[in-house]
Amino acid sequence: MDPQPSLAPPPEDPAYRVFLDSLDYLLAADVARIEDAYAFAARAHASQKRVSGEPYITHPLTVAGAIAEWRMDADAICAALLHDVLEDTDASKGELAERFGKDVAELVDGLSKLDKMEFASYQEAQAENFRKMLMAMARDLRVVLIKLADRQHNLHTMSAMRADKRARIARETLEIYAPIALRLGLSKLYREMQDTCFQLIHPHRADVLAKALKAARGNRSELLTRILDDIKDKLASAGLRAEVFGREKSLYSIFRKMKDKQLSFSQVLDIYGFRVVVDNVPTCYLALGALHALYKPVPGKFKDYVAIPKANGYQSLHTALIGPYGTPVEVQIRTREMHNVAQEGVAAHWLYKDSEESGADLQVKTHKWLESLLDMQGSDSAEFFENVKIDLFPDEVYVFTPRGKIMAMPAGASVVDFAYAVHTDIGHHCSAARINHELAPLRTELRNGDLVEIITSLQATPNPAWLTYVKTGRARSKIRHFLRTMRNEESARLGERLLRQELLSLGVVPISIPAAAWDELVKSGGHKSIEEVYTEIGLGKRLPSVVARRLLARESLTPEKSGHMTLAIHGTEGMAIQLARCCQPIPGDPIVGSIRKGSGLVVHTDDCPVIRKSRSAEPQMWIDVEWEPEEGKLFDVRIKVEVKNTRGMLSRVAAAIAEAGSNIEYVSMDADPERLFSLLRFTIQVAHRNHLAAVMRGLRHIPEVSRIAREREG
Repeated sequence: MDPQPSLAPPPEDPAYRVFLDSLDYLLAADVARIEDAYAFAARAHASQKRVSGEPYITHPLTVAGAIAEWRMDADAICAALLHDVLEDTDASKGELAERFGKDVAELVDGLSKLDKMEFASYQEAQAENFRKMLMAMARDLRVVLIKLADRQHNLHTMSAMRADKRARIARETLEIYAPIALRLGLSKLYREMQDTCFQLIHPHRADVLAKALKAARGNRSELLTRILDDIKDKLASAGLRAEVFGREKSLYSIFRKMKDKQLSFSQVLDIYGFRVVVDNVPTCYLALGALHALYKPVPGKFKDYVAIPKANGYQSLHTALIGPYGTPVEVQIRTREMHNVAQEGVAAHWLYKDSEESGADLQVKTHKWLESLLDMQGSDSAEFFENVKIDLFPDEVYVFTPRGKIMAMPAGASVVDFAYAVHTDIGHHCSAARINHELAPLRTELRNGDLVEIITSLQATPNPAWLTYVKTGRARSKIRHFLRTMRNEESARLGERLLRQELLSLGVVPISIPAAAWDELVKSGGHKSIEEVYTEIGLGKRLPSVVARRLLARESLTPEKSGHMTLAIHGTEGMAIQLARCCQPIPGDPIVGSIRKGSGLVVHTDDCPVIRKSRSAEPQMWIDVEWEPEEGKLFDVRIKVEVKNTRGMLSRVAAAIAEAGSNIEYVSMDADPERLFSLLRFTIQVAHRNHLAAVMRGLRHIPEVSRIAREREG
């Protein structure tokens, strides 16, 4: 690369001098390394300009300046200066490692996009880049802090970009990067990102709101000053030393509150917010008592985040009061250390050395969350991306384990989410729960303060229905991985049975085929093992007849006969064999099976009206199936019963079904216009066809039953 020094700011550039002055907390040797990193980055980016026309080096310099404001170490600042050199220049990771050390090279690599790889879509590339960044972040927290500073500067310098690209990047930031900043406790950066993105997506609305806010601030100043003076005087008279100041709402938070709660601008601004910063934790509670004596508290609006901190380390006492003229007043009370963490989050660990204890505690909490991201690695990039987005909920509930440990869960989390948060095995085998010592189903939504005890069973396994009500990415990822694994195992067993049946029908005993023929079949299909071939057959991706003939052709084996064999099933094999919902076959029904791609074997009754056309059009997709007896399993079946409208009719029909040893899963009722007859529709559970016949015989004995039939779709 031919450098063009004229495009890079010289070392005496004012912005560079200000940056160097901000490094006064570092050792001289560290500053020398940073100067070397700047020189390297300036040379590497010398021929490049930003879209705005500025020399490219101004961007990494600003990002490094933001990192220095957090008083981070020399490696982090070097990485911030070099964060684009792998992506945009000819520099290599090895070159960075040799010159600046392995840690700096790893940080820069974690920040670099995967430009060398081919992706099917922008969404897939975004998901994979995001996955890489979070994995690097899980190894070293400094990666995400540099990434957030990088994103923030990019947002501030987007005026030269196309409007559609500005809006896309701003939406991505609101959806992903701003919630990450909040999850890491960087509330100041979180609010700045939200406001900047709001102005990029809705510039006109942002301008109108900003002007309205400025006007309202002048109109409210007198009342604001009075409340502020009252609070200061009350705390002083109680002998409490405190710093009190008003809490401004951000433009985006006003916009969201107006939109979500359908409120007017004046209604949102009616609430006055104040922050009280004191010396220590006991003073927080003394200040709370003094303020409750000054103004009446609003019942149910007090929250103690000091005793139970939020997952991102946030601590404060929150209370709502009724101020002068009935004005709602919200107050947050916290110590100086809590205030630092509330503003800067994990960065407080580097920024405020005197708050080492709270910073270290926050680091532990953050790393626990990052470890939970690593647990989702079984999923593909897009699924991982969705799981993390789910996990970035800012609202949380706090529940207790039986031993009194506090666990933070996202708002709306269910018992299943809690079970997986405790341990994967507990999640896989949970069957019910006790919430506050009372039995509760797995879909129960958790509330603040719940005491949760999970009841497990070795027979219990994850159910696809759980995915409809779990909220955490960890639970969703673990359930999907289990179901995918189980489905593949069951499909492999089914595929093996289907291939064996096909070979036997051709007069060939599978054990007589040489191992070399099986190996060749595996290699020619690009599979790793015969299990993968079985799985594809079981999932309907390959036909057993085609695989069998290819296997025999390789060994020049001629089928001795072309017979027809029937596959025996229990109906309880799991996800690989499905009983069709249209006709709901039960043991005793004549049945037929359809091999469909991705669905495995779907079993219908032989006379099912839904499959008539398909059976004649695609005969190769159908195989004969028969029931193999198995005791204890119940099957769903639909019946319709026409009855005369008399008092207590439904209860007598239900009693007759129960007497025949059947469970009722679902019931609905339709009356005719003259209300002489009603049509009752039931989904009941029976063991086999004879059991269904016994249920129907019992119903016919009721004089008011005029007609009864099994119901099928189509």
